[in-house]
Amino acid sequence: MSRTVNGSAHTSGPVLAAYRYCETVTGHEARNFAYGIRLLPTAKRQAMSALYAFSRRVDDIGDGDLAPAEKAERLDATRQLLTRVRSGEVREDDTDPVAVALADAARVFPIPLEGLDELIDGVLMDVRGETYETWDDLAVYCRCVAGAIGRLSLGVFGTVNGHDHARAAEYADTLGLALQLTNILRDVREDAGNGRTYLPAQDLAKFGCAAGFHSDTAPPGSDFAGLVEFEVRRARSLFATGYRLLPMLDRRSGACVAAMAGIYRRLLDRIAADPDAVLRGRVSLPGHQKAYVAVRGLAGLDARRTARSPREDT
Repeated sequence: MSRTVNGSAHTSGPVLAAYRYCETVTGHEARNFAYGIRLLPTAKRQAMSALYAFSRRVDDIGDGDLAPAEKAERLDATRQLLTRVRSGEVREDDTDPVAVALADAARVFPIPLEGLDELIDGVLMDVRGETYETWDDLAVYCRCVAGAIGRLSLGVFGTVNGHDHARAAEYADTLGLALQLTNILRDVREDAGNGRTYLPAQDLAKFGCAAGFHSDTAPPGSDFAGLVEFEVRRARSLFATGYRLLPMLDRRSGACVAAMAGIYRRLLDRIAADPDAVLRGRVSLPGHQKAYVAVRGLAGLDARRTARSPREDT
């Protein structure tokens, strides 16, 4: 038997062990994500770790060294596992701790598990080597691999004070797009080395960067700084819309989202200040800045600022 949302019931040993495994995976593999979810109460933190561990499994298949056909087979097997979770076929003594934890989390919280199907769809786009002509094309991919995670997370967080869940899901999706576009800018050189191009071909051509990014300097004759400034403006607009989610959440869930999003927003600021840095190596935030972001989130500063901002959609 597992606990209620408030953690009042007993959680069995196998389920606790499964959650501990997922929390270990999260702590080792996703420092920015782990920074945010540590602000959550136990039940929500465990559920978010289960979501992360499953998502990590999907991402690792896509990023691995297997042939595309083998990756597709493994992703299909992962989708079948998700179907078992969704249909309640995963028992507490199952040998897969991620499946056990995810199944328990889905019993405790109204998690829209179809979002994990979208994640698998997005990773299949990577496996097929898809490229994106326009922002609208890229946004489809971003919604699969990041917007879906925002909507899944909202299933754990819930909304407060009568806020419309559907509108909150739109904001969570948009915030996911902001985070993913920031990731794409940060990893532009690394992705090029892996044969991947995510930025829209239309944008690359506009700024003379169609040749790609295969060294620590921009393509000759290109306006790389202009390209980065263009994409940063787009990401900042997405952040501004996505941050409207914060006043819709309880204090600790809002702190979690503010911490994770705040880390990426400040990462975006660093990229904007020195665009060429992303060609020289991975841009990151030092630990003390992450701690500052977490404190701001816990204090509710970003949520209060968002609540005071004019709203374009009301």
